[in-house]
Amino acid sequence: MPRPQQRMIGFTIDGLEVQAPENAMLVDAAKHGDVEIPVFCYEPKLGQPVGACRMCLVEIEGIPKLQTGCSTPVKDGMVVHTRSERVQAAQRSVVEFLLVNHPLDCPVCDKGGECPLQDISFGWGAGISRFIEPKRHFVKPLELSPLVAIDRERCILCYRCVRFSQEVAEDDQLVFAERGADSFVATFDGRPYVAPFSGNIIELCPVGALTSRAYRFRARPWDVEDAGSVCTFCPAQCNLTVTIRDERALRVLARDNPDVDDGWLCDKGRFGYQSIHVDQRVTEPLVRDGGRLRAVSWERALSEAAAGLARSGARTGAIAGGQSTNEEGFLLARLLREALGSPHLDSRRAGALELDLLRALAAPALAARTSDLEFAHAVLVLDAEPIDDAPILDLRLRKGVRRHGLRLAVASPRASSLDASASLSVRYAPGAGAAFVRALRAALAGEQHEQLALAAGAEPGAVRELVALLRGAEEGHPTPSPAAERRAGAREVVILWGERLTAGPNGAAAARSLLAIAESLALASTDGAGLLELPAGANGRGLREAGVLPNAGPGLAPAPAVISATLAGADDAGAGGGELDPADAVAIAQALADGELSALYLLQCDPVRELAPARLWERALAAAGAVIAHAAFLTAAIAEHADVVFPAESYAEKEGTIVHPDGRLQRLRPAIARPGMVRAGWQVLAELGLRLGSDLDVLTATMASRQLFEAVPFYRGLTLEEIGGRGVRWQERAAASAFPAPAAGAEQLLRDQELVAPGEEADELAGYRSLWDAPEVEFSPALRFLFAGRQRPRPALGVPAT
Repeated sequence: MPRPQQRMIGFTIDGLEVQAPENAMLVDAAKHGDVEIPVFCYEPKLGQPVGACRMCLVEIEGIPKLQTGCSTPVKDGMVVHTRSERVQAAQRSVVEFLLVNHPLDCPVCDKGGECPLQDISFGWGAGISRFIEPKRHFVKPLELSPLVAIDRERCILCYRCVRFSQEVAEDDQLVFAERGADSFVATFDGRPYVAPFSGNIIELCPVGALTSRAYRFRARPWDVEDAGSVCTFCPAQCNLTVTIRDERALRVLARDNPDVDDGWLCDKGRFGYQSIHVDQRVTEPLVRDGGRLRAVSWERALSEAAAGLARSGARTGAIAGGQSTNEEGFLLARLLREALGSPHLDSRRAGALELDLLRALAAPALAARTSDLEFAHAVLVLDAEPIDDAPILDLRLRKGVRRHGLRLAVASPRASSLDASASLSVRYAPGAGAAFVRALRAALAGEQHEQLALAAGAEPGAVRELVALLRGAEEGHPTPSPAAERRAGAREVVILWGERLTAGPNGAAAARSLLAIAESLALASTDGAGLLELPAGANGRGLREAGVLPNAGPGLAPAPAVISATLAGADDAGAGGGELDPADAVAIAQALADGELSALYLLQCDPVRELAPARLWERALAAAGAVIAHAAFLTAAIAEHADVVFPAESYAEKEGTIVHPDGRLQRLRPAIARPGMVRAGWQVLAELGLRLGSDLDVLTATMASRQLFEAVPFYRGLTLEEIGGRGVRWQERAAASAFPAPAAGAEQLLRDQELVAPGEEADELAGYRSLWDAPEVEFSPALRFLFAGRQRPRPALGVPAT
């Protein structure tokens, strides 16, 4: 769907000639002339303005009454006055009215010092009040939710929080109870406001009525400093600002980036920072001694790790977790291939795909932008659940349906939170994603698909409806032919699919069918259309492009051949060596369990918790001769099986880059100092390389980034300064032309492939792990009630907050 086209018009405000986009609200248009119109209720992210607070009253020539600047679109030639006597008198009256019942507790209010009501009272208020009657009082504070406290007497009834609940998150939990001066924010049924995005109302509140229970009374604005960062808890990679005091993260706020997060945060991203400073965090190296992990010096930990890796040599496997940076993954790959002579490494949770398929799926022409989810004609969410995989994309899709007429389709094996917003929801059997996309491929090509749909556990009629939605046919009309569709103009369709679609033995067949569907819909040749994968790990795409794959090196080039003269530890030490066949994640687990590999390097990954099949990984860790792990927490598997544990950095302490699912490189910068004895991940990998006889030539994080940018052809010429605070999509740079094309021809890539029967591990391969089931949730005091492993009774609304 075409993006709104902006036409600039001229208007006069306070005697200044200003150019602004036509139909922009006066509040926003005035900023083009550096004129501020005060607001409370207005927030563009909430949608259409409501004009509830009346703070933005302005005088427009030709209109006898004062108008609200937040709900009045600017027109060509309009003459506006914001500082006339009529306007100032109205603004003073509004401020006076808002302060009638507002308590004078600014010295103890968490919003004090950064409060819009304070600023507007000084800038536009009269400075005195004629009211001497007692102010209203409520019991304070109350738990509006386990995360949010509410001081009801501070509320100015701006409706922001209620509108967010009803119009953005669409959970419809918040309402205004009672009437008049007795009105207050509450939930519809009196239960706590528990929702994935509840923390956003804290930041939306223009006064101190809604405050974070985790941050309440922790600091004042003049005690803290802010640092920009990027959340690595999920693939959405939201931009955020960390509030810091004495090298401790005390709060996280959204850092608006319309191309990434649209200015929102999920509750895990907003409150998960607490896990950085909990006692359970690993802050010093650990070595297994006498059957137990004990704290040791870095010298001993590095020596033990290097000795274990040297003994294993080419029989070492490595897995990089999704919170690893591109630089860490790049150095891990160099460590394995150059220092140990091992090709066995992976970052995909479900095993490798053919290199040609990886390249075809990641091709720049097929890469959809995040904003395309909002403006496309149609979006198909395929084998993904955004609320569990990348929550902010859930809000983006709802916004597209609500504001831009997006037609949303959901195809998944289970009920989705998006079903209510979707024009069509299709269900198929768990683990049958490959069969379903094969049926959809056949239906799009006009072939017989009924038996294929039934084999996938889906209704053939639902598949036909899905084809009609993607093709743009109206209800009751036949699906347009491809020729008619080309004559009518390109249709923007985005397919948002989860990595688990290409998991298991049928993953390659699913990938081929997905590419064929993209070909049928002409996604590669249509601007605003394409594929957008949700990787299982936050930086899944970046790690692949950095070369953390068994069959690919940096830039998805063919993996460098690894030759081993003799396999370390082999029974026949004199046996001639040769080129090793690389093993992917599943094969690494099997090889460890069978004794073919003897060591495992885990970079911020707990394979039992994060990878499938979990039972196979349990056997693999038990059989491994050496397990080296970078970990922030001692999860059950790490605590039981790791021989050396290096303390891992949090995202607020890291320096490096990550890649958004749409190809946007973003930069991580250290916001706080590393606690205890924690060292940078790149530094540990470089030191291990030296001890293993391979100098990786990395002395700083910047040097690691430079190496990465030179090694990946389509990153070439990129600098950290160019990435900056907003990031840059590599597909939009000239170097994108260096992206390697698949070696196989289009016909070979799109050829049909027989599906194999599910194996004994099919149930685990068809499963998934929600981002809410993570150590950051388990160990964050504020979020622990959401952790799937610990069910706590929900508190009753009305209990005073602590």
